Amino acid sequence: MYIPIILGTAREGRQSEKVAYYIEDKVKEAGITTKILDVRDFRIEATTTEGAIVKRYKNEITKAEALIIVSPEYNHAYPGELKMMLDMAYNEYSGKPVGICGVSAGGLGGARVVEQLRLVLAAFGMIQIKESLYFSNVESLFDTKGTIQDASYDERVVKFLKQLKEGVK
Repeated sequence: MYIPIILGTAREGRQSEKVAYYIEDKVKEAGITTKILDVRDFRIEATTTEGAIVKRYKNEITKAEALIIVSPEYNHAYPGELKMMLDMAYNEYSGKPVGICGVSAGGLGGARVVEQLRLVLAAFGMIQIKESLYFSNVESLFDTKGTIQDASYDERVVKFLKQLKEGVK
């Protein structure tokens, strides 16, 4: 099973990168093949559905049996570069299960970004799992080495991955 993780921001000092690496470790521990698809590696000049970068992204999505999106909440929404990356594909998403991890410096853990992404992912015809992961107060949730400080997340990730795997046909 191949489930890539989309890291949805290119911002310098991004805290969601810690979350993405944490999720990547947990996905691998579950015996699932994964890798991080970083928006920094799929930058385009404008929304397009053609070109080498788009082809490489579509190939990754075509191979994927499900997706995980890790996105910070910026100004109550998702980053523009994440939307541009998602818009590079369309048919490739249809029927694929997807789970969302919201990240924020505040106490809501990216709840608003998760809700907004649900609308976008529905338009792509993706199957959204019920469980979402909310990483609140991310700057203190991880230490300087990127180690999570709250072990309760391990149980939440297990439940999240179980739902995601159950969605794979």
